[in-house]
Amino acid sequence: MIKHELAQTGLKISPIGLGTVKIGRDKGVKYPTGFTIPDDKAVLDLIAQAKDLGINLIDTAPAYGNSEERLGPLLQGQRNDWLICSKVGEEFDNSTGESGFNFTPEHVQYSVERSLKRLHTDYIDMLLVHSDGNDVEIIRKYGILDVLEALKQSGKIRATGMSTKTVEGGLLALEKSDCAMVTYNLNHRDEEAVLDYAAQNNKGILLKKALASGHICLDQTQDPIQASFDFIYAHPGVTSAIIGTINPKHLASNVNAANSALSKLAI
Repeated sequence: MIKHELAQTGLKISPIGLGTVKIGRDKGVKYPTGFTIPDDKAVLDLIAQAKDLGINLIDTAPAYGNSEERLGPLLQGQRNDWLICSKVGEEFDNSTGESGFNFTPEHVQYSVERSLKRLHTDYIDMLLVHSDGNDVEIIRKYGILDVLEALKQSGKIRATGMSTKTVEGGLLALEKSDCAMVTYNLNHRDEEAVLDYAAQNNKGILLKKALASGHICLDQTQDPIQASFDFIYAHPGVTSAIIGTINPKHLASNVNAANSALSKLAI
C-alpha cells in the first residue's frame, strides 16, 4: 500500500490502519453482531497479516479496554514496523462497561506516561484527544492541544490531533494540531468540511467508522465495501481509514477493496 505523509510530520502512513478496539473490550460497543475477544496467537497472526498486506498504522486507546496492555508485549521486536496511534481523555472501566472523561493537563501527562509503559515504547507516533463530543470546549477550556504540543516537543509523541465529533471541533483541532480523526462514510457526510479544510491546509485526516462500524456491510444491494472505499478515498483530504476488524478474511477483503479504489484514482 502506498504510504502518504501525515501533514508535515515525516510520518508516512498506510491508507488503512488496524483498529484494536476488539482486542481489548467487548462491552459498550456498537457493532451489528457480537464477537469474542481473540487470544494472543490470533492477534499476533492478525498483526502479521496486516503487516504483510502493507499496513503500518495501528490504532489503540486507553478507552479500548486492555488493548494497549496487550499490544505492548505483542509488538516487541517490531516497533519500527509500526506507527502507533493512541489517545487521551477517555477512560474505560472493564468491570462496569462504562466510560468516563478527564481532559486536565495533569491527567494527560499521567495518561501518556501510562500508555508508554503499557505499549513498551519510548514514544507514541500519534496521540489524539478522545473527545466526549464537546470538542471546542475541551480545546479552549483545558488547552489540551497545547499540552500535546509540549509533549511533542519533548519527544514523547511525534504528531498531535483530536478525535472529534463536530465540524467546529474538527476545524479548530486542525488549526491547532497535525490531524483530526472524524466520522465519514456513505451514511454520514456531516463532517466533510473538516476534510475539505485538511486538504486545503496540508493537515492529516484519519477516518473512524469508515464502514459505519460494520453496519454498511449489511447492505446487500451492491458491494458495500468497495463502494465505501471508492467514496472515502475520492476525497483528497483522507490520509487513512481505521478498520477495526479481527476477522482475517475481512481484513484481506478490506485491503483489496482499498487498493482497488486507490488504483482507480491513479488512472
